[in-house]
Amino acid sequence: MDWVSILSNTAAWLISPETIAYALAALGLAVHFGYTGLLNFGQAGFMALGAYGYAISILSFGLPWWIGILVGLGASVIFAFVLGIPTLRLRADYLAIVTIAAAEIVRLLFTTQAFDEYTNSADGLGNYHASFRAANPIPDGLYGFGPWIYNENQWWVRIFGFALVVIAALVVFALMRSPWGRVIKGIREDEDAVRALGKNVFAYKMQSLIIGGAMGALGGVVLALPSAVVPSVYVTSLTFFLYTILLLGGAATVFGPIAGSIIFWVIMAFLSNVLPALVQVGALPFMTTIQSQVLRFILVGVALMLIVIFRPQGIFGNKKELTFVK
Repeated sequence: MDWVSILSNTAAWLISPETIAYALAALGLAVHFGYTGLLNFGQAGFMALGAYGYAISILSFGLPWWIGILVGLGASVIFAFVLGIPTLRLRADYLAIVTIAAAEIVRLLFTTQAFDEYTNSADGLGNYHASFRAANPIPDGLYGFGPWIYNENQWWVRIFGFALVVIAALVVFALMRSPWGRVIKGIREDEDAVRALGKNVFAYKMQSLIIGGAMGALGGVVLALPSAVVPSVYVTSLTFFLYTILLLGGAATVFGPIAGSIIFWVIMAFLSNVLPALVQVGALPFMTTIQSQVLRFILVGVALMLIVIFRPQGIFGNKKELTFVK
């Protein structure tokens, strides 16, 4: 096996746009689930709204790229209100079921041909990168070393994406150490007790849903920056991957979702390279190359079960802050 190529391809995912986008969305889930106790399984819907809001603003209305980001954030806020007003009084698994359905409704709305003029239905949207790339301050050329050699536009996406991650992490860090954050953590532990103290639990939950959803929308924007917006990306399994990342790094932490995203995508990249190589050299004679790609998801699923059983707080988490460990 060509270990140099395998390790090089794996290392490239340390700073990939997917890694950055999932870190942002997982930070939003940390606000929802880790700190507030909201079992939101519809984060893929927020990411889809961010990506489509950004792309449609540029393609259909000719708006600048930065206004497109604001439109995506605005769409996520509206979705949070529409989703939260009738559902935030639900608890645990009931809220999870409703949010899964809501995210699927969003994806199917982008897939249907009724809005084909704006969404291009199942084919998705592309060719909206000109204004963002025009704002690129990096001169033309290739930069980097080893597996991290990219052109100016690829570096611009990564630098901009990591800047958003840093800003989002600082916002979460500040919020969770404020009086607002203490109320949010109290709702996670016992919302009836918080309500008895005179706090408007519903309003705090709505604020948490909006903030975490906005971070998910930013993740969708970053995911759309280097390529295209395709509705088949924003499926339920995307949210499951985000929960894997969240639980891997630590649910009620700021750095955990970021580290979890890096670890998750590095492992996925390593398995996607090494498993087919093992098939080719005959080390896995019982499966084909295509089947080996499915095996990586099985291994990640098993790893997630082991994490929940033996270290439910994640790598950087605190067991005392988990809603599902008492």
